[in-house]
Amino acid sequence: MKKILLICSAGMSTSLLVTKMQKAAAEQGLELDISATGSGTYKAEAAKADVLLLGPQVRFMMKEVSSAVPNKPIEVIDMRAYGKVDGVAVLAQALKLMK
Repeated sequence: MKKILLICSAGMSTSLLVTKMQKAAAEQGLELDISATGSGTYKAEAAKADVLLLGPQVRFMMKEVSSAVPNKPIEVIDMRAYGKVDGVAVLAQALKLMK
């Protein structure tokens, strides 16, 4: 099963987004493990993830995360999709990175 990990400041601000992404994945018949973690505790989870998405508030961590888990697709979540808590759009962004 593919794992998508969202990284944000405390790991809580993305919980609603994760729920919406899980719902969108289920509606599309996709079996994915989607979760969120805080920026201070991401390393253990990031190593197990197939795709990493950074919340816009932690975009400054891109270089650090890329160094910590090289060869993993990493991107900052689209700010509009994040602000709208658009699970369908953020899921589509993650799926595109998986290809």
